[in-house]
Amino acid sequence: MAEPRDPQTPAAEAEAGTSSTSAAPALEATLRPAAERVFGDAVPRAERYVGHLATTGTEWGLLGPREVPRLWERHVLNCAVVAELLPEGALVADVGSGAGLPGLCLALARPDCHFTLIEPLERRVTWLEMVVADLGLTNVEVVRARSEQVADEIQVDVVTARAVSALKTLLPLTMPLLRSSGELLAIKGRSAADEITAAQKPLRKYGCGEPEIVTLGEDLLPEPTTVVRVPARRSR
Repeated sequence: MAEPRDPQTPAAEAEAGTSSTSAAPALEATLRPAAERVFGDAVPRAERYVGHLATTGTEWGLLGPREVPRLWERHVLNCAVVAELLPEGALVADVGSGAGLPGLCLALARPDCHFTLIEPLERRVTWLEMVVADLGLTNVEVVRARSEQVADEIQVDVVTARAVSALKTLLPLTMPLLRSSGELLAIKGRSAADEITAAQKPLRKYGCGEPEIVTLGEDLLPEPTTVVRVPARRSR
């Protein structure tokens, strides 16, 4: 992962990031209905977040420059539609949060929930804290750690993850964070079914419930979002 190009202090980067959101790709008219449905009154803050992704997010190496033109469709809205799966007032941990995908997208869409963004890399944590402060998100906490280091301290209703690892590797990182009634929501692609098949051993080890593949945003997005939903415990 490349280091930040510019050796500015985080404070200077924050100032640069908050003033350069015009470099972000505009929210296309075809995608605005989706944004308004998932973000509601928070659409302007979502646009500001996309501005951060397009500028300091790429400069700091959190996203590749080629992703900028498709930030709304491929990344932000792809994550935000998962908000409908969150219980009201849920405590949520986003593992390997990186550029806040999906954690910050969901925090914008669901101000009633509280989000803990878990990220081990200092540069990414600094960026997340900068963006959370600029967006004024009071329902977000950023924790620098690996998920296995905080399992004794953090117990939540939902764990989210995107592009962290295959399901069989993800389960040991996420299941210890969940309350017995909780669930993992892992954003996946076409390999979702194969990943479930390959994860049978850890699914049994952690006593997980039956995984379910959920498709979201079919009526909103050109390419819907695929989520593997794994209950923390088998139903009795």
